[in-house]
Amino acid sequence: MDKLYEGNTFYGTVKVGERGQIVIPKKTREYYGINAGDSLMVYSDNDKIFKIVKEDLVRSIAIKMLETVDTKD
Repeated sequence: MDKLYEGNTFYGTVKVGERGQIVIPKKTREYYGINAGDSLMVYSDNDKIFKIVKEDLVRSIAIKMLETVDTKD
């Protein structure tokens, strides 16, 4: 893993296959605990960069947010 600049890490490059698939580099999978069968979400908050996030992380954040809202009533 190489640091590009503060807060960003370069893991390598990938090629898009004919079916639109990519292989996530091994170092990335190990660092983020991504395993075969995991569900990932792909999203973008602008028109230039997209992000991949483990679905279970998003689910746990959403649950914590909802729990916080429920306790404020």
